[in-house]
Amino acid sequence: MKTLALIANQAYSLANFRGPLIRDIVARGHRVVALAPDFDAASRAAVEALGAETRDYPLARTGMNPWRDLRTVLALRRLLGQIRPDVSLGYFIKPVIYSTLAAAWVGVPRRVALIEGLGFAFTDSGAPLSVRRRALQAVVSALYRQALARAHRVLMLNPDDVREFTQRALVAPGQVLCIGGIGVDLAEWPHTPLPALPEHPVTFALAARLLREKGILEYVAAARAIKARHPHTRFLLLGGLDENPGAIARAEVERWVAEGVLEWPGHVPMQPWLAQAHVYVLPSYREGVPRSTQEAMALGRAVITTDAPGCRETVVAGHNGFLVPVRDVPALVAAMTRFIEEPGLIETMGLASRRLAEERFDVRIINARILEALGL
Repeated sequence: MKTLALIANQAYSLANFRGPLIRDIVARGHRVVALAPDFDAASRAAVEALGAETRDYPLARTGMNPWRDLRTVLALRRLLGQIRPDVSLGYFIKPVIYSTLAAAWVGVPRRVALIEGLGFAFTDSGAPLSVRRRALQAVVSALYRQALARAHRVLMLNPDDVREFTQRALVAPGQVLCIGGIGVDLAEWPHTPLPALPEHPVTFALAARLLREKGILEYVAAARAIKARHPHTRFLLLGGLDENPGAIARAEVERWVAEGVLEWPGHVPMQPWLAQAHVYVLPSYREGVPRSTQEAMALGRAVITTDAPGCRETVVAGHNGFLVPVRDVPALVAAMTRFIEEPGLIETMGLASRRLAEERFDVRIINARILEALGL
């Protein structure tokens, strides 16, 4: 039996995004200890129900405060020294950096980093880089360089991210394994019948944290334009508010709701809401490979997304959906309009999405790649 220390920046993500991986590792007779900064009773119970142990550690998800972050590294060093894992796996920027440094400090035999996307620091917002963002990018790059030099394996989701990290000399090419996504449990996300037309209006859905770089402003602008011509069309915005520098304020979202542009139920279970949609839309500026799109594809939903790193991996243009340029509202409107005016595309492209999900994003196949990298 080996012990894996799994380090996250949010307890919610452990069961929600790493659940199948934890189950697979426990089923093989290994011990999993999950670390997060914000366990509550529900998230702790959900992780422990998967067979893992839980530990708390201090972490500020956003901001770069050297003393606060040093406290995080020291706390992780102490915990990893107590747990004595055979392998560590950190995911999200701060856990990747600080847990890899702490794991090297205490001599964890195998250290793996999972980088699911490049995040705020490296995402092109369309505006010139501010002094603040240049400084943030420089600091994050330096920290990544130090931490990843101490990792035995670095897992990334798409070839564009691999190329950027190797060109920036943040990681050595031989360290990187591109795993193609995190995957979806296809049994838990079965093909689901579409809402019947015309009884139900054509419904579009976007699920994401409420950040500008997710393309939410473009989605709202496109929704406004389409509702002017097709007023019964529904637009769902699924996701919670965030502390990220690119976050959208609650007041702004509530104005869109009051205007009648979209519905915003907040941070909700995705499956029942995605089941109400005919088409999934993610106009993001950059992703790893978005889990929400993989889930929508598994349900059998056509996809509109951007021709951007990570996003383009989910769509074969004209087969299971459409690719549009980043920040191009007219192109987004045109793609949405195709589904309204040619509703037959909804079913045919939705079926194609399900087939692609089975071929590319079956979590069992992807977990096998991760387990091999972990040495488990």
